[in-house]
Amino acid sequence: MSSSNSIYSTFSETADRRENHPAVIYLGTQFSYRKIKKLADRFSAALIDLGVEPGQRMVLYIPNSIQWVIAWLGIQKIGAVCVPITPIYTPHDLKYIANDSEAESIVCADTNFGYVTKVLPETGLKRVFVTNVVDLLPWYKRYFGYFFNVIPRGNFSLNTHTYSFKKLLSHYRKKANTKPDNATGGQALAEILYTGGTTKFPKGVPFTHNLFLVSAEEQIRMSDQLFPAEENVIMGNAPLFHILGQTCSLATLLTGGTLILQPRINLDATFDAIQRFKAKTMIGVPALYRMILEHERLAQYDLSSLEYCFSGGDVLPVEVNNRWREKFGKTIFQGYGATETCGGVSMCPVDRKNPPKSVGQIVPSKTVKIVDPVSLEPTAAGEPGELLVSSEYMVTSYLNKPEETAAAFIDLDDTKWYRTADVMSMDEDGNLYFIDRTVDTIKHKGYRVSASEIESVLQEHPAVIATCVVGLPDEKFGERIKAYVVLKEDIKGITGYELIKWCRQYLVSYKVPHYIEFRDMLPKSKVGKLLRREIRDEEKRRQET
Repeated sequence: MSSSNSIYSTFSETADRRENHPAVIYLGTQFSYRKIKKLADRFSAALIDLGVEPGQRMVLYIPNSIQWVIAWLGIQKIGAVCVPITPIYTPHDLKYIANDSEAESIVCADTNFGYVTKVLPETGLKRVFVTNVVDLLPWYKRYFGYFFNVIPRGNFSLNTHTYSFKKLLSHYRKKANTKPDNATGGQALAEILYTGGTTKFPKGVPFTHNLFLVSAEEQIRMSDQLFPAEENVIMGNAPLFHILGQTCSLATLLTGGTLILQPRINLDATFDAIQRFKAKTMIGVPALYRMILEHERLAQYDLSSLEYCFSGGDVLPVEVNNRWREKFGKTIFQGYGATETCGGVSMCPVDRKNPPKSVGQIVPSKTVKIVDPVSLEPTAAGEPGELLVSSEYMVTSYLNKPEETAAAFIDLDDTKWYRTADVMSMDEDGNLYFIDRTVDTIKHKGYRVSASEIESVLQEHPAVIATCVVGLPDEKFGERIKAYVVLKEDIKGITGYELIKWCRQYLVSYKVPHYIEFRDMLPKSKVGKLLRREIRDEEKRRQET
């Protein structure tokens, strides 16, 4: 951890030490530590002049890119709070998060500018910074990209509250903020990540500088016994708005490694980047590793430089790891974590053979308990129970969610614990195993999707009277989303396609149901509570027949 305990100062010290080393490789263009530091300093100077103050919240609404990194560092330098969100959020989610986080500024892609302008009157957003994914690439790459029409572009107009990200960096070329960063570091708030789960709306998880730095250092150095952290070249396939992408990819900028970024996953581009830049590490969810193994042009590329492949976000099927080992002679190392724990709770060590279904051993900064979900009494050694997690700098609450906070963060034995709502077990050697989920959360492509959020959207349709959403096991994606719907008695002619189209207006794409099944009624308890488990059991019986 940096001597001053702030994210930017840790990066700054690393940048001074590694100034000519490539920090980020974005779409084939290399950006040195010195270059990124200069650009981040320029952006921070612009923010100060435009009235952004320490503690203010700024939304990052852009895909993985060099601009994402520069904006994140610039925001950290002035002590503001970053709120990264997925660039595929609809106006519905954007409006909610902007208001919930009380954000006053937003950095958006030009393709999202229309969504931003739509919600501006209903939010506290005062400043909009707009960029295109290729804005900071060399002119010839932009020229050929536009000429062959392969660069997505959106229309936007500049005014007194809308600024061009690219023009600001150019304007502040000689006015860069070279003052020490304003962040207090330590227990000051650094960023807010939003997570799914069991509620209608995403929950804001606030991270301090201390928590992020400890977690990032710990997780990025898991591969130290394979190669020095400064020599690491990471193929960052995980999104930077997700905790997996932050602690296992972005964190390499705090230790002196190199991060390879793409705006979205393209497997041929991923293979080419690994081959050209000799990537040593690859980060991804289980679905990505399966897609790679099944890619028809895989044999055309040399991926032999990869030494550390890490899978997070969901449980990796044993079959996928076996196929990977047969193909490449390397193991995919697993980990388990959550947004609320700032990523990794357990990770597989690289210096030993890990049991096939293990998600690793508990990392040094975390303490865990496995308890009965009802009584909260510890289970017998080796027996499954709900996993509780505690740490020195842990998150202790959700943003503006007192009820969810009270349910998820509890006091036991004079210690604050986070209830993961996951059923786990641990063997006598300290290896952790995932068993089941205790709550109605669906894991699709590594994302936690709230069943109740989808149900709420469906029930807002004028033809729907009741609905139940569950996850169906799927080899490729972890789980697929299925909705059971009861229509009002006088409604006729409504199709599943119409309800899916309705969901697309209010839900990000990975939350939209894949299947709709109409029912006359749904199973409920004597007190009227929806019994999702009965639906899941019914689906399980269907698949077994």
